[in-house]
Amino acid sequence: MSISDLRRHNDERFTDLAARLTDREWAQPSRCDGWTNHDVLAHLVIGLTIPLHQVLTAMVRHGGSFDQANATLARDLAARTTPADLLAEFTQASRKPRGIGRLFPPQLLLGDHVIHELDITTALHREPAIPPDVLAAVLNTEVHIPNPFIPARARAAGLHLHADDMPWEHTRGPGQPPSVTASAADLASALAGRQEALLRCHGDGLPVLRQRMPHRRPTPPKSRH
Repeated sequence: MSISDLRRHNDERFTDLAARLTDREWAQPSRCDGWTNHDVLAHLVIGLTIPLHQVLTAMVRHGGSFDQANATLARDLAARTTPADLLAEFTQASRKPRGIGRLFPPQLLLGDHVIHELDITTALHREPAIPPDVLAAVLNTEVHIPNPFIPARARAAGLHLHADDMPWEHTRGPGQPPSVTASAADLASALAGRQEALLRCHGDGLPVLRQRMPHRRPTPPKSRH
């Protein structure tokens, strides 16, 4: 199965899960700093649909910062669109991405969707339901493919990473590098910069990984509910 097909099948599974969330659950903070679960869903829709020129315009308004533009676009869309309507658009766009969704490499798009699903489900204290082959694909992308938005590959450098719930491991560095062990989902989240995932990681490489995490202060999400 191609990465694009894997992403589409996984999106269908995520849509079924997301359709069962309540309004209260959508309004809760996600594991993505400063974003509610509703904001995260809006971001997923934007990543599949928004024209490139709108992203560039938003970046100009935010002094060239992609992160700030990205956050503003997601919050603005969430403020004017219900989760149900966002899910309907996500379902349609997942089958046929447009805008920047056609430009992103399929590996990075799959990773973005999986990490943000974990942002939602982990915040709701739900066990991840992501299939092992999907998690393996995301982890392999994180440790092998440079990402201009999330430096997961740099965070993995010089570490032995080991998933304790499925057959996946990766070593990048000479000799016997320090090790970090966790579930595949937590490893993927940690490499994506989610501080909370470190609480479920262990090993002598954990201090190294912790030093490589982002150090920005969380921005409190705006309440709209």
